[in-house]
Amino acid sequence: MQLLKDFLMTDYGLMSAVVIAITLLMAGYFAWYFNKHIKEDCERYDKAHGKA
Repeated sequence: MQLLKDFLMTDYGLMSAVVIAITLLMAGYFAWYFNKHIKEDCERYDKAHGKA
């Protein structure tokens, strides 16, 4: 319980939480961005090579 208190109530704990949140948001954004561009490239390749 003391660990959770330190994590949520101290300046270094809150900064750690912010860094963790930013890292997770970046990971989600990169996954979305890469999947979007991979899908576009696959569709472009299929269209260029006559695949339905």
